[in-house]
Amino acid sequence: MDGKALAAKVDVATKNKVQKLADQGIVPGLVVILVGEDPASQIYVRNKERRAKKMGLNSVVRKLPDTISESELIEVIHEYNVNPKIHAILVQLPLPAQIDEFHITMAIAPEKDVDGFHPLNLGRLLVNKVAKTPVACTPQGIMTILNAYHISLSGKKVVIIGRSTIVGKPMAALLVNANATVTIAHSHTRHLSEVTREADILIVAVGIAHFIHAKDVKEGAVVVDVGMDRDADNKLVGDVDFESVKPKAAFLTPVPKGVGPMTITTLMAQTVSLAEWSSEENG
Repeated sequence: MDGKALAAKVDVATKNKVQKLADQGIVPGLVVILVGEDPASQIYVRNKERRAKKMGLNSVVRKLPDTISESELIEVIHEYNVNPKIHAILVQLPLPAQIDEFHITMAIAPEKDVDGFHPLNLGRLLVNKVAKTPVACTPQGIMTILNAYHISLSGKKVVIIGRSTIVGKPMAALLVNANATVTIAHSHTRHLSEVTREADILIVAVGIAHFIHAKDVKEGAVVVDVGMDRDADNKLVGDVDFESVKPKAAFLTPVPKGVGPMTITTLMAQTVSLAEWSSEENG
């Protein structure tokens, strides 16, 4: 399953929406707040900024020192909550130890929460009231991949390995809403391989290189690899051992060029959606 090619298609549709908004005098605005000097975070933020500019968005990167207090960071977020030119706010994780991620998530206005992590938006997802609601970008990107490849979800057994608020939990809610039968597995799951071999669709988000091998996968399964890991040679690999699983899987997302491109594409699309919803609300 080629996430890069699909992302390019979605980007075309998003650019068309950006043009329509521009005709109304609206430029979708995305602010990414980066706290500290984490090298991986800096790369992610640079990629987001580059893509946003390419899409014609108003892209702002706000860099803050890692000594910032929680209350000071919340003040910065409030600046953008009330700024009508900013439609989407993203705080790059991880944050320094003195800052509680939950408090920061709560500080973002739900209607500007482009990551979909605010409890109000997660709650709307849980009760399947997702019209005009941002949803976590990686799970939403995975749903776009599954739909593009016409993979039916209704009645299918899906196993998700990983229970984070970023991937596992919102992914489960999206799949349940699509009538799948969902199991969330994690580090405390017993006999994990037995559980994964039951899956018609296996979604792996554990952050351990080559965690899943052919023996863990049912013949003909759909396997979605969310991992972005480095192997012993510092090569970018996924949580799934691609070469061993490939002959067994009906569909398999590669790393790179699988889920990763769809996550950033979904972030751009969702920024534009937030701008559209804001213009509808404000007439």
